Amino acid sequence: MNKRMKLLVKFSLVFILVFGGGLGCAAWFAHSFLRTNATDQVLQNAELMMETATAMRTYTTKQIAPQLTRDELRKRIFFPQTVPAYAATESFNYLRVNFPDYSYKEATLNPTDLRDRPADWESDIIRTFRDDPGKKRFIGHRDTPTGVSWFLARPIVAGPACMECHSIPARAPAPMLAVYGSNNGFGWKLNEVVGAQIVSVPAALPIAVADRAFRDMLIYVGATALLTLVALDLALILIVIRPVSKLSAMADRISKGDTNVEELPVKGSDEISILAGSFNRMQLSLAKAIKLLES
Repeated sequence: MNKRMKLLVKFSLVFILVFGGGLGCAAWFAHSFLRTNATDQVLQNAELMMETATAMRTYTTKQIAPQLTRDELRKRIFFPQTVPAYAATESFNYLRVNFPDYSYKEATLNPTDLRDRPADWESDIIRTFRDDPGKKRFIGHRDTPTGVSWFLARPIVAGPACMECHSIPARAPAPMLAVYGSNNGFGWKLNEVVGAQIVSVPAALPIAVADRAFRDMLIYVGATALLTLVALDLALILIVIRPVSKLSAMADRISKGDTNVEELPVKGSDEISILAGSFNRMQLSLAKAIKLLES
């Protein structure tokens, strides 16, 4: 290896070690931050989907149900589209076409439609809302066979409109009883927590989002570091190594008795230029001293 290049190699190694150490610490914090941020973003999306489902329930109750439950229709046919839970669930199923990782369920302890029957962990959420009536939102996670899953839940409270079909079978529309029977979905009490709206998303989704962002960040930072190192090396060669190499060659020739050395150009007032001027004066003084000794 050229001796004059050893300084460049040492500088590059120092840069790599220092920058690499700093990058490692920054990467550790960035990875943690990105995962937290990705989880928050996914939960915000879940919140938005929950609001969409709630809006669909309200729309069904206020605009769809009055049109499809008029007295003449109510006596002849039952429209499941008039049920807020049915409308919200079906609407969310269309939404899942573009967001397949998210799921929505209106888990109910005593449902009319048995597809709304809660799993054990969903029953625990409903009991949490029952034990704490003031609780309006519940965020948590659970272990599943495919990994950890996050969930966002809100309580379903039996309102006056619910009591028309869910108090006792005798008050329910006959067409509804013909579809669902009279064994399920009755005995609800006004203002009682009967279920929960639950939006679920696997934790692997925010982790994948964070890891992808982290990988892209490392690529960009690594490319920037490489370009920075090349630029610094070029600057080091032009500003330090090349002038120092000339000074070294001049000092080597003078040490061997060669006093006919051209002066080095002095440009600027930095340390390298000052050193070059000092060498020029030293070479001139040495040449004069040798001439005096020879005479």
